Amino acid sequence: QVQLVESGGGLVQSGGSLTLACAASGSIISINVVGWYRQAPGKQRELVADITSTARTSYVDTVKGRFTISRDYAKNTVYLQMNSLKPEDTAVYYCKASNIIVRGGQRIGDTWGQGTQVTVSS
Repeated sequence: QVQLVESGGGLVQSGGSLTLACAASGSIISINVVGWYRQAPGKQRELVADITSTARTSYVDTVKGRFTISRDYAKNTVYLQMNSLKPEDTAVYYCKASNIIVRGGQRIGDTWGQGTQVTVSS
């Protein structure tokens, strides 16, 4: 019923920038929280940033001041602007939507996108 599609990943040099997008589709009435996660090879998936329906944001310490999460409610899209990228930011980036309500009032569980690769070269 609900799908998330990430885009915007790629290869960038250290110090460069990328903007990721997470577009939600389906019979969506509301999404409470959308988070960006990342998983590097051999490491656990970690929460990078999230944003609530009231635009409250939070960030992991390692990206504070470099990454900005934002939300376009009309487009059901959440963005992650990533500046001053470092090689250690290299990972597959996933978005997750939580507390989703669809047409008819049904609540949908956590939904993940398929991921987009971000590679930062030194």
